[in-house]
Amino acid sequence: MTAKFALLAGSLLGALGVGLGAFGAHALKPMLVATGRFDTFETAVRYQFYHALVLLAIGLLMNQLPAVEKGLGWAGWAFLIGVIIFSGSLYTICFTGIKVFGAVAPIGGTALIIGWVLLAFQVVKA
Repeated sequence: MTAKFALLAGSLLGALGVGLGAFGAHALKPMLVATGRFDTFETAVRYQFYHALVLLAIGLLMNQLPAVEKGLGWAGWAFLIGVIIFSGSLYTICFTGIKVFGAVAPIGGTALIIGWVLLAFQVVKA
């Protein structure tokens, strides 16, 4: 992952998070509350936002710490993949009601944890 791609991915995840959050809070709220999925939706949006911000930080760090740029890139990929799988599976549950996608969320969560560990390792290494 390059610094530019990390910044772009973080920016797009942030924009998508605002859009989905607003859509969920207004247009979808009655349906999400009625089905008991509003908390699940909020969790998906919240984790998407956290990791949009960390991708922006990684993009900036890659420019400041070229010695660990490659390692930061691996952390960035872990975060991006983690968001897609974790938040994506929760969104899928919310929109389809198919609860089996809940079994996929831990894979995304594991990728997010790996991203944080890789980030910490690179900061120590720098």
